[in-house]
Amino acid sequence: MQRPTAESSNRLAAITRGEKVDTETHRALAGETPVVETLEFNFWYGTNHALHDVTMKIPRGKITAIIGPSGCGKSTLLRSINRLNDLLDNVRCGGDILLNGDSIYGKGVDVIELRKRMGMVFQKSNPFPMSIYENVVYPLRVDGERRKHVLDEVVERSLKSSALWEEIAGRLGHNALGLSGGQQQRLCIARAIAGEPEVLLMDEPCSALDPLATSKIEELMHELRGTYSIVIVTHNMQQAARVSDYTAFMYLGRLIEYGPTPDMFLNPHLSETGDYVTGRFG
Repeated sequence: MQRPTAESSNRLAAITRGEKVDTETHRALAGETPVVETLEFNFWYGTNHALHDVTMKIPRGKITAIIGPSGCGKSTLLRSINRLNDLLDNVRCGGDILLNGDSIYGKGVDVIELRKRMGMVFQKSNPFPMSIYENVVYPLRVDGERRKHVLDEVVERSLKSSALWEEIAGRLGHNALGLSGGQQQRLCIARAIAGEPEVLLMDEPCSALDPLATSKIEELMHELRGTYSIVIVTHNMQQAARVSDYTAFMYLGRLIEYGPTPDMFLNPHLSETGDYVTGRFG
């Protein structure tokens, strides 16, 4: 592992000791309307304090990348937004997360309904062992939708939005497992947006793909930007720089700096952010 510069090492050492360090949030975010907002959010796996007082606004209609070393809490934060972490044993949280102004951890929140408001794309593509058509309409069928014309419209719209329609329009009845890896991931994106979610969450969506398939997913993200608010966790600094409008840098469960992507990569406010994005450590 490369070491941070002396200027940033004191701050990182303080974080390692468990000391509270304020987040450097760029002024540009003040002018954005949040679709998701975390408020001093904390999360524990048993006794492991995985997230510390994370406060951030995720702008509506933009792409936000979350970066940081392995184990810094990126995926934990992402999965807290749709409460997937609830499925684990011996976990607890503090603070709150708002979706369009509504608490997602408040009493009486229907978690199943909450997850319908968010699309989720995982690191490894996970198409169901059924037809391409049934993969896309699965969320609607779970909701009780049976009208064929509605399902047909959703399939075409979602596959066009995920840049798959022209490639597989004549094979909708074929098993989805027969698609290439990149096509499977785009199918998973089509399934995720079929229910028109308020937020699209993507956890390392390109890590298992080759460069060509990765390029197609990145192009797709640009096309979906504006229609959807996207949050992507990525280890790939170049990818974060290419696809996102805003970037959040995390370290040991703390949000260190958060601002417009060009500033985060070219003119960060904090030296430790500069050290990380330029590969001096991490």
